[in-house]
Amino acid sequence: MSDWLGRIPDHARAYLDGRRLDEVECIVADLSGIARGKAMPAAKFAKQTKFYLPNSIFQQTITGDWAEDGDAAFLEPDMILTPDFDTACAAPWTADWTLQVIHDMSDQAGEPVPMAPRNVLKRVVSLYEARGWTPVVAPEMEFYLVARNTDPSQPVLPPMGRSGRRAAARQAYSMSAVDEYGPVIDDIYDFAEAMGLEIDGILQEGGSGQVEMNLAHGDPVRLADEIFYFKRLIREAALRHDCYATFMAKPIQDEPGSAMHLHHSVVDRATGRNLFDGGDGTETEAFMHFIGGMQRHLPSVIALLAPYVNSYRRFVRDFAAPVNLEWGRDNRTTGLRVPVSEPDAKRIENRIAGMDCNPYLALAASLACGYLGLVNEIEPAPQFTGDAYDSADGIPRDLSTALDLFEAATEIHDVLHPRFASIYSAVKRLENGAFLQVISPWEREHLLLNV
Repeated sequence: MSDWLGRIPDHARAYLDGRRLDEVECIVADLSGIARGKAMPAAKFAKQTKFYLPNSIFQQTITGDWAEDGDAAFLEPDMILTPDFDTACAAPWTADWTLQVIHDMSDQAGEPVPMAPRNVLKRVVSLYEARGWTPVVAPEMEFYLVARNTDPSQPVLPPMGRSGRRAAARQAYSMSAVDEYGPVIDDIYDFAEAMGLEIDGILQEGGSGQVEMNLAHGDPVRLADEIFYFKRLIREAALRHDCYATFMAKPIQDEPGSAMHLHHSVVDRATGRNLFDGGDGTETEAFMHFIGGMQRHLPSVIALLAPYVNSYRRFVRDFAAPVNLEWGRDNRTTGLRVPVSEPDAKRIENRIAGMDCNPYLALAASLACGYLGLVNEIEPAPQFTGDAYDSADGIPRDLSTALDLFEAATEIHDVLHPRFASIYSAVKRLENGAFLQVISPWEREHLLLNV
C-alpha cells in the first residue's frame, strides 16, 4: 500500500499539502454508530497488508456489556478490514496531522460481515441496483449544544451563549439564536471544509441550543459515511468551546427531541428519471407503492430508527415529532411527508427516525421498507389532510414493543440479513434490561413515601 496516498480524495491531499502525515485512524461504525478501530503511525499503515478487529465489537452494548450470540460460541474471531480510500479525510481537531479512513469488513473467507452496519446498508442498496434502480437520500440532522454535564445525576442545561445568558427555547429559525454559539458553528464549518464534507444549510431549531444541519442529496452509503463523520466533528467542535454536542433523542425535559429526517427518491438507472415523477407533475404508482411499503413495514424497524429507551421520549404529541404513519403533502404532522418540490425532485420524507440512530442502519431500514413496497406493489392508505396528531396509531411507544415487532419481521430480516437481525436484537434486549434495573429520580420522588 506504499502508494495509497495517491488514491485518497483531493481534499485529503490538500489538507496534507506541504506537511508530513503522522497518523492514520482505521475506523468502522459499530451497531450504535460509535467509531471503533485503531490508530497507527502513517509509516506502519503504508506497510500493512491486512488489518484486523474481533467481530465481537458488534455484540457490545452502549454500556460496554456483551450480548450472547445464540448461533455461535463467544470466540471473537478476527474480521479483515479493508480501507475504503474514497472515505479518507482529515481529522482536523487532532494535535498532529491525522487522516481517518473508514474500512469495509469481511470474514476470513472474504465474505462481507453481515452484522456490520455499513454492509447492511450496502446489501439493501444492492437490491435496488439489481432491479435497475438507484436510491437517493437527503438527511437532515438535528442536535443540541448543551452545557458541560459531568454529573449524570444532574439535568442537562442549555449552553451559555456569547451574551452571557443560556440559550432560549422556542427560537426556531432565529439567526441571533445561532449567533449565540457562532464560534462552535464556525469550527463546524472549518472542520467540514477540511474533511471535504458539504453542508447544505444550518439553522436554529425549536429547542434551547438545538441546531439543524441539512446535507445535499446523494448516494445512501456516502451520506451515511458523512453523518458518521459529522457526528465526530460536531462533538469535537463543541468541546473546543466548553460545551457538549449531543445527538441523544431527548436530552432536555420539556424541549423538543432531535430527529434525523430522511428524504427518499428512486432513480431509474437506464433513463435517469425519478421513478416518483410522472413527467407532468403527477405522482406515479411507484411513488404510492414506496409509501405503502413504509406504512406497512416501518413499525417493524422502529427499533432501528429509535434504538434506545430515551428515543421514545421524543414521540410526544404536538412536540414537533410524528406519532403516526400517515402520509400527506406539505404536512409536518404526518410521519411521512411529501415536501413541496419541482417534479424531478419528487420525494418522500420519513420523519420518524431520531438523531440517536446509527445512520447506516436507519437508512437501510427506511430503504428496506420502501423497497418491499415497490416490489410487492403495496398500496398506501389515503392521504391524510388534517392534523395527523389526531391519528396516533402505528408506532410502538417503547423499545421492548419495538423489538417484539422487529423480531417477528422475517421479510425485513431477509432484506437486511437474518444474522444481523439476530445480533441487533440480542444487543438491544440487553440494553433494555440494563435500563430497567435503574431507579430514576422520578420514582424516588413520587413513589418512595407515597405508595
